[in-house]
Order: sequence, then C-alpha cells, then structure tokens
Amino acid sequence: MSDNPDDSKREPTDGRDVSERDTPGRGITPDADPIEASAPEEFGLVQAWWGDGKGKTTAALGMGARAVGHGHRVHVLQFMKGGADSVEAVRGEYNAIRALPGFSFENTGHYGWHGLADGSADENHERDAQAGLDRARDLVTAGADADLAAPIPLDAEPEAGVHMLILDEVLYAADRDLIAPESVLELIDDKPDRLELVLTGSHERPAYLSEVADLITQVGKEKHPIDAGQRARKGTEY
Repeated sequence: MSDNPDDSKREPTDGRDVSERDTPGRGITPDADPIEASAPEEFGLVQAWWGDGKGKTTAALGMGARAVGHGHRVHVLQFMKGGADSVEAVRGEYNAIRALPGFSFENTGHYGWHGLADGSADENHERDAQAGLDRARDLVTAGADADLAAPIPLDAEPEAGVHMLILDEVLYAADRDLIAPESVLELIDDKPDRLELVLTGSHERPAYLSEVADLITQVGKEKHPIDAGQRARKGTEY
C-alpha cells in the first residue's frame, strides 16, 4: 500500500497486473505541460543519420520537436534543399517549426539537385553549400560563447546559442564533395560540450564519423514509391 493517498485514485481497477500499473503513465494519459524555457541536463552528443531510406530528416525534426517540448532551444540549418519543381517553396515542416516556441530554421540550399540536368549549375550548389558551412561554423561558435547549461529564451535568435543544432543534409554535401568531410569533423571538434549536434544525409556511409559520432543510424530502404515513379507527396515528403 502506498503512503500517498492519491495513488489509490490512480491505480487501474480493470485487472491489469502490477508491472502494467507501474508504468509511468499507469494507464492515465498525462496532460501536456506549457512550454517554458529550460536547459537540457544531458545534451552534448553527436548524432549521424544516413542511408538510402526515407526518414532521416523526419527523425531529426521529430527529435527537434521533442526537445522544444521540454523548453530547449533548437535550430535547423538545411543544406541542399533549395527547392525543385516537384515540391512547393514552403514545406510543411517550416510551418510547423514556426508554430513551436523555441524552434527555428533556415535554408542555404541551391535550387535543383547537384549533378542532375535540371538547369542548375553545379558550381552554384558548391557555393551555397560553402555558405551553409560558414553559417554552421558561426552557429557552433555562438554556442561556444553561450551558457548552454542555462535556459535560452524561446524567442532568442540562434546567434544567442541553441541547445540542439540540426544540420540537415550536410552529409550529402560532404558526400558530393561540395564541402570537405574534414570540415564536418572540424565542426565536431569545435562543438561546445553541451551542444547536441545532429547530422543527416548521404546514401553513402560516412566512415569518417565512425570514431567521433556517438550515435550513427543507417536508414535503409526496403521499398520506396519513388522507384515506381511516385513523386514527392505534400504532407509526407514536404
């Protein structure tokens, strides 16, 4: 019997066993708390998400949403997503990010896709990828100058520091020689201890991260509708 008089009100009475009653929710759906600025207790790892399957960016954005739900400051910097004729200019994630306090984004990609005959010049892709790398360096430096052990105002500019920095498609940029893999390693070396750094992209294994990333996840394709001619769908791919 618990010493807490409220526990008797919370315990299920439908015959569930003790192990099920002792789960965190104990059969009760918790209410959502208001989002207030707070500092994470255990951020500071390097994550890499790569592979030929759908879900790398989706996973990173999901983690970002989870982090801002706890009041942590998150910023997404996108490489190589400057647009194409198969998607609209405003992706769904942009609208969702803007609606979440503490979440922000920016895009440095060039229109089209590097290496394809889509009317875009490859040198322009390299130029914009380098600009993205410069921006990433600035954001890492800003994090080093900030107190990441303290809450960051949810409406603060990313230059004030963020707790989680998502570099979306940066591994593609490195894989396609638009930026040097060594530059990605330099970002990791310069990263402050409490900054969670999330890297996504590339169908090729980023072997250069094997010794420095704390989490490496391969997202593998078993089947994808694009192989049957399905173009990107609004609400799932953008």
